[in-house]
Amino acid sequence: METLEFIIYPDGRVQEKVTGIVGASCAEVTAAIEAQLGLVLSHESTSEFFATEVQQSGVVNTQNTFSDW
Repeated sequence: METLEFIIYPDGRVQEKVTGIVGASCAEVTAAIEAQLGLVLSHESTSEFFATEVQQSGVVNTQNTFSDW
């Protein structure tokens, strides 16, 4: 599940935390929001940023062999 969490501090700073999005696509998800919030002071990548998405194929190749003995 993809979640975005925002913490708004009394001095106006906003901390954003993204979970459930694998790879760099989290930047695409948050770009419009960050543009509206203002100046971004820093980014910290989580382990999900460096993970790779696993694609599973529905194709299974099987090979049957029979011996002659």
